[in-house]
Amino acid sequence: MLELFLRAWPLLQQAVLVTLGLGLGAFVLGSLLGICVALMRNSNLAILRSVAFMYVSIFRGTPLLVQLLLIYFGLPHYGITMTPIPSALLALTLFSAAYLSENFRSGINAVDPGQWEASQAMGMGYWTCLRRIIFPQATRIALPPVGSRLIALIKDTSLASTITVVEMTRVAEQVGASTFRYMEMFLMIGLVYWLINQILTLIQTYLEGRMTRRYR
Repeated sequence: MLELFLRAWPLLQQAVLVTLGLGLGAFVLGSLLGICVALMRNSNLAILRSVAFMYVSIFRGTPLLVQLLLIYFGLPHYGITMTPIPSALLALTLFSAAYLSENFRSGINAVDPGQWEASQAMGMGYWTCLRRIIFPQATRIALPPVGSRLIALIKDTSLASTITVVEMTRVAEQVGASTFRYMEMFLMIGLVYWLINQILTLIQTYLEGRMTRRYR
């Protein structure tokens, strides 16, 4: 297996960076979009709540693979052509934002309503209250599911191989096809995914402990 690993390493180095770039990039962009959707779900305007609800319903209710294929193969029919990596990043961002919006919304809703009332009594506006009072507490509450979503997103990047993105799963397929050692190659790639996600899990655990101590 060591000989196979050394043979695949030149390709694997780049593939790991692509996997991390897609996963982390989609997580950051998805978090920003997810926060906006969460705020829309909590809005007093019915039209905003309806748009946010439909967005979450569509992107949580359809498979990520179908979304990838629609963006990469479907959009060119309407004159919108994207290369594989931007297509995968867009699909992963839209998909993750639907889930992250619910994580953030649950965190915001879990904050005691008295916090809103107290900040308003002090003369704080909506956005100031949200930034200084509500969102720091909501982030602590939402951190475990948000961290789990990041780990799931790293694994979801493997679907990008279906639109020819050369990430880790694609490299495993290519090296496996050239050596006929699929079992060893996919076991090796599975181990790499596991190591990445273990590191992310340790970071999440550290952040949870740090934020919990801060609010004691």
